[in-house]
Amino acid sequence: MADEKENKESLKEAIDTLNQIVSSSSTPKTIKKSISDLIKDLSDEEYALSVRAANTISLLDDLTQDPNLPSYVRTQLWQAVSKLESIRE
Repeated sequence: MADEKENKESLKEAIDTLNQIVSSSSTPKTIKKSISDLIKDLSDEEYALSVRAANTISLLDDLTQDPNLPSYVRTQLWQAVSKLESIRE
């Protein structure tokens, strides 16, 4: 079983990265809304941390395909995905 402390730290870092994207004035509103919803889902402890991370990774992957997404936001999304991928239970 993965270290719970490491998992929580990875989750926190991913959420921090997503919050930076949401707070950026150059992020399109539709992307901000989607990411805000993902942050809520990640914080909801109804499901196991690894399940929340896997679901979020899938949805973030879909977001990175958006042609309206600025390239630097796409890079930040990939950073968040990388942190979430390190979560194991």
